[in-house]
Amino acid sequence: MATDDIKTVRMAEVVRPLKTTFATSLGRKDAMRSVIVEVRLMDGSSGFGECATSFVLPHETVDRIRAVIRAERPHLTGKRAADFSAIAAELRERHPAFPMTVSGLETAIWRAWLRNTGTGETDWFGGALRRVETDITIPYTTDVMVLKGWIEQAARKGFAVYKVKVSGRKADDRRLIASVASILEALDIRYTLRLDGNQGFTKTACLALADHVTKKKYPVELFEQPLKKDDRRGLREITKRSPLPVILDETVFSAEDMEMALNDGLGHGVNIKTAKSGITESLSIMKLGKQGGLRLMAGCMTETMTGLSAGIAMAMGTAAFDYIDLDSVHFLNHRKQYGEIAVEGAGYRRQEMEDGGKVG
Repeated sequence: MATDDIKTVRMAEVVRPLKTTFATSLGRKDAMRSVIVEVRLMDGSSGFGECATSFVLPHETVDRIRAVIRAERPHLTGKRAADFSAIAAELRERHPAFPMTVSGLETAIWRAWLRNTGTGETDWFGGALRRVETDITIPYTTDVMVLKGWIEQAARKGFAVYKVKVSGRKADDRRLIASVASILEALDIRYTLRLDGNQGFTKTACLALADHVTKKKYPVELFEQPLKKDDRRGLREITKRSPLPVILDETVFSAEDMEMALNDGLGHGVNIKTAKSGITESLSIMKLGKQGGLRLMAGCMTETMTGLSAGIAMAMGTAAFDYIDLDSVHFLNHRKQYGEIAVEGAGYRRQEMEDGGKVG
């Protein structure tokens, strides 16, 4: 029996209120829900992962996540944590409709193995950086006072890049972007905007909004996932015609998806999330994206620091990303440090390791 054999797999539901309503073209919520999973090895080493929930995969509920984990416990017990990549591949084959559940399990097994070997997370990814800075999401809203309060709070923390959730409704989106720009200019902040469509646009509406913000000279640097994830024809066309870089998100969950997107010419970049793709697939997507000349974004779901910190470690360790979108913890009340990651204003800094690291 090896010291890195899996001994136990435990889980707990986490429900946390959000500081502001999180609204996109897919839905709205006032609390985040996820399942935290702990994997403990024979030598006592343990690791935590987070199985997020999302509007993108409405069937992947807390109850169904828990059911998958319960079903997999007997299969995972006794396996070597060092084989986390192969374990994750098997899990994805058995549960193709539950990518975020598998991602949380893989992250927990990977972390337990890192503890067993005494390896730091950012070091395992390459240890390239000690600090990264993230954007902050502006949820879709028509309430100007709510918008103003959220932006002012973010500005006080030092955020300079704002990702605006847009809806696909022409008048509402133009009004929202104008309001965001007006509030930031009144604060005398040098800022950059990003647009996130969350699959809410038609091809015509996407190109019209991209043309509009370009003509208005708003400092917009990209348009994330405007069309439905499987609208290959539309994505191919807007990639050719959009004045803004098109970044894929929901279209790409796996390396296979990334290969398809590259072959079909879908998008100028890809948002890579450990929450949806886990450790192994995220690295494979990153490698393929770089080889294909795509721009890379490090992203997240609505997660606690348990899940988010894996994405932060990947972004810091690899230094491979053009855009950092790792802001979910700022929607929650949180600790200032989780493991080796400290929260500092609009960024994260690598610190000396702290023991513990359950839910952040």
